[in-house]
Amino acid sequence: MQITETTNQGLKRGYKLTIPAADIDGRITAELKKIAPTVRMPGFRPGKVPANLLRKMHGEQLHAQAVQETIREAVDGLIKDKALRPAMQPRVALGEGYAEGRDAELSVDLEVLPQVTAPSTEGLTIERLVVPVTDAEVDEALARIAGQNKSYTDAKKGRKAAAGDQLIIDFVGRTGGVEFEGGKAEGAALVLGSGTFIPGFEEQLTGVRAGDRKTIAVTFPADYPAKELAGKNAEFDVTVQAVKVEGEGQVDDDFAKNLGLESLEQLRGLVRGQLEQETNGLTRTQMKRALLDQLAAGHDFDVPEQMVEAEFEQIWTQLEQEAAKSEDPEAAKREIEAEREDYRRIAVRRVRLGLLLSEIGQANNIQVSSQEMQMLMQQAAQQYRPEDRERFLQFVQNEPMAAAQLRAPLYEDKVVDFLFDKAEITTREVTREELEAAIEADEDSGSQPEKAPGKKAKKNSAPEAAPAAAKKGGKKAAAKVEAESRPGDAAVQPENKKSRKKPAAPSA
Repeated sequence: MQITETTNQGLKRGYKLTIPAADIDGRITAELKKIAPTVRMPGFRPGKVPANLLRKMHGEQLHAQAVQETIREAVDGLIKDKALRPAMQPRVALGEGYAEGRDAELSVDLEVLPQVTAPSTEGLTIERLVVPVTDAEVDEALARIAGQNKSYTDAKKGRKAAAGDQLIIDFVGRTGGVEFEGGKAEGAALVLGSGTFIPGFEEQLTGVRAGDRKTIAVTFPADYPAKELAGKNAEFDVTVQAVKVEGEGQVDDDFAKNLGLESLEQLRGLVRGQLEQETNGLTRTQMKRALLDQLAAGHDFDVPEQMVEAEFEQIWTQLEQEAAKSEDPEAAKREIEAEREDYRRIAVRRVRLGLLLSEIGQANNIQVSSQEMQMLMQQAAQQYRPEDRERFLQFVQNEPMAAAQLRAPLYEDKVVDFLFDKAEITTREVTREELEAAIEADEDSGSQPEKAPGKKAKKNSAPEAAPAAAKKGGKKAAAKVEAESRPGDAAVQPENKKSRKKPAAPSA
């Protein structure tokens, strides 16, 4: 095989490979010898079919197979001979005009990983901001739980239903006088004013009494999930079985027992633990951001464009999904379009951080064990329907890239935890508001390397910061916070040497 280098610029490499026709033909001949003893043809004894007839029968298929295998081996050999470290799968093209009997000319283009020296783990300093959980916060959380687990008791006889009351109803829906699927129920609970049924349904039941029968006329929204009903007029015959009023929510032992617990004390302990877990997650976000900022500020090197493009596409897909869910999708889309280059710079940062963490992990022998990988696969498989889980597991086992993407977040966390252990950490007690402000703060320290010209760049915060960002900046802000500091999945890894049908009505 003849190798000619065509490109050597930065991280880009290009090669022209010439594979002699004799090499391909030799592979075909060897394969014909393998299959000859098994071929049966009328007029010939088993294993005695002439080679020219075998080639005529199977030559085209064997030639295609030989070319494919030769190309794969040639590219593997190129990578080994030139000691290349591909950033992503090389682009391989067979020269135009190739035909059997001719030399095969291949063009191989790829980007290689940059030579990155593992950063020193000495001298890292991180301030840990911690938020103590107070009794008042536990009380507030219990009040919210009580509000989400309201109890209702029968109203006084003859009471007219008002907003906040619960109705127990039977209903039958019709369009054009014909009942439709999903439009019938018995004993359905409906809280007036909850907005859980289609527009106009609940309002027409205000003032009803237990035992009343009423026919309600409504129009299904144009964007109703059941397309056969979208935009159509409908009538519902409703029978009110009962009118109930909200009971007084007492947070006591009985309330805890209704939730399946032994006592209020146990419930308070669980709530406190959840609040602590949440604030601990925010603290980790703040620490991780500070750590990544230190790494990013101290390293600036070229990164493969293909990896950047893959990261950017991942970020952009998330942004577009969030924009589509916003109140004004078109305005949200225009807003993110105006900041496209900012997000591309974020993609560069993510890839660079990923490569840095990968080098640190390899230099310190940090690994994801086979047992941990099996656990990751089983957890990921739970997102699929039971009948699809085994197929998903087989896919991950057979696709190295899929396994790498699954492994990357855990590998990243293990490297980050390793760096936390090496860092000098000081602790400061703050309020939750101060912690969230620290996570979302505008850049004051100058540690953000990819600052957009003319703009004050956001400090980078880790994925766990998204809930905090959502509170103040909305879904788009949450997406940007996550994008800015999350190292790229493709880089953060050791280098390898149910669908339920919604009821048709009357739910909104």
